[in-house]
Amino acid sequence: MSRRKLVAANWKMNGSRTANAAWLTQFAQERPPCETVVCAPFVYLAQVVAGLTGDVAAGGQDLSRHEPGAHTGEVAGEMLLDIGCRWVIVGHSERRAQCGETDAVVAAKARRALGLGLRPIVCIGETLAERDAGNTLEVIKSQVAAILSACSVAELGRGAIAYEPVWAIGTGNPATGEHATAAARAIRAALKHAGLDAEAIPVLYGGSVSARSVAEFAQADGIDGALVGGASLDPDEFAAVVRAFA
Repeated sequence: MSRRKLVAANWKMNGSRTANAAWLTQFAQERPPCETVVCAPFVYLAQVVAGLTGDVAAGGQDLSRHEPGAHTGEVAGEMLLDIGCRWVIVGHSERRAQCGETDAVVAAKARRALGLGLRPIVCIGETLAERDAGNTLEVIKSQVAAILSACSVAELGRGAIAYEPVWAIGTGNPATGEHATAAARAIRAALKHAGLDAEAIPVLYGGSVSARSVAEFAQADGIDGALVGGASLDPDEFAAVVRAFA
């Protein structure tokens, strides 16, 4: 079975109306060979939705686990849908580390996204301390189990799982293709154990992905795409990453 390929840009807390317009104009020249998503800061999502061409979709970088209401500073999934987003990142390691998001919170956000029809890119991965302790596979199994405790098997098939080893994010030192392959196998084993068609869900790699490093992951067994951080701020470099998964 040929799995879906997916590459997502995560601009993080970067951008301006001028810079975004230039990015969108440049990237409009591309014809991505696989499913492609651009996840921009909330305040620029409307601009990104309007500026994307072809089948390239827009996504949020997070969403609230709550329904619309008295939650100052939060953004509801309904709002993302309202402006044209189809995807949303859930549980990025920076949200886990900087905002205290637990596995339970991440699972609730994934459930909320799926219930609304948004397609989540659910992030999992181990810290350096967990890696050094030899607990990578145990962490992956635990994080996948938390997601599956909140989301139905059928629902999760509409989204993707991004393996992003925390120790590789923003460091310029990505994991190896071998490490990513082992992680992807552990993810699919956990999905299969839960009764899910593990071959139906793309597993992405995230963590210092660049045009220079992407070939190793594009060739890695079990990796179906990438979640691209800093390198996605350059439209040409992001395009090179997308093309690697043709």
